[in-house]
Amino acid sequence: MNSKFIHYWIAVIGSMVCGACMAQSYPDRSVKIIVPYSAGGTADFSTRQIAQKLTEQMKQSFYVENKVGASGTIATNFVAKAPPDGYTLLANDTTYAILPSLFKSLPWDHPNDLEPIAIITQTPVVLVVPEGSPFKSLSSLVAYAKVNPGKLNYGSGGAGSSTHLSAELFKYVAQIEVAHVPYKGAGEAMLAVLSGQVDFIITAAPTAIPQIEGGKIRGLATTGSKRLVTIPTIPTFKEAGLPTYAVSNWFGLAAPKGTPTTVINKLAAEVKKGLSDPELRERLTKLGAEPGAVSPAEFKKFIQKESELWGVAVKQAGLTAE
Repeated sequence: MNSKFIHYWIAVIGSMVCGACMAQSYPDRSVKIIVPYSAGGTADFSTRQIAQKLTEQMKQSFYVENKVGASGTIATNFVAKAPPDGYTLLANDTTYAILPSLFKSLPWDHPNDLEPIAIITQTPVVLVVPEGSPFKSLSSLVAYAKVNPGKLNYGSGGAGSSTHLSAELFKYVAQIEVAHVPYKGAGEAMLAVLSGQVDFIITAAPTAIPQIEGGKIRGLATTGSKRLVTIPTIPTFKEAGLPTYAVSNWFGLAAPKGTPTTVINKLAAEVKKGLSDPELRERLTKLGAEPGAVSPAEFKKFIQKESELWGVAVKQAGLTAE
């Protein structure tokens, strides 16, 4: 038998054995999860929830580090270039699928340099205004914006973020002109609404619901086919007069390319286990978030589809890649 052939199969089998051994011992030290946004947004909240469950289940610390800037590209590039050993993970979200349509080039290979692990949650979005806002309905806000183009503004988690593009799509569907005020994350954008610095934001339900329930902001409309159980008085965009506005957010985990498949699968299984916890599921449901664990292969296909859909949306909103 050809010696090269024998050496090839020895290498393959050795790699499989090493991967299996690594999966059994993984993790043997702390695991860092990089969140591309500031604390307080849904990406940060969802990641901290699952990090706590993974810490409990895998008997090692899974901790969150916020690395903000450049629409999440700084954090994403950092993880893409990290050692592929499962000890540096990325909290990716809807914005990740949007990036190829907003940037002519990215410092990493978008389709290939990150290995999807699992979706943590999927959520509708809510348009909210300050508690003292004169707008009591979506129709009143839209009517004012049409008569006063450019006088209203909205906050976002940064240029190119899902909160930014969601609002741009809202502008397109409602046929209004409002100004954009970018912040370093959805949490900071929410603070801007609370303080009345901006007229509205469109953000993931878990970010908005606690403030709505506390009477600090007012929700005017939510996406989805039906009203959210936690905020039943807030109509859907369809009920509010914009039936074609349908945006949702997702939040997940990814690892650098080359991370052993055994480690990816182990993490995916642990995320699925964590999301099956009744207490966590109830906590997420109350915030309008649906637990969304899927297999790594399904998540990869989902991201590809999302990237295509958001590419169309970017064009519809009249945005061009920079």
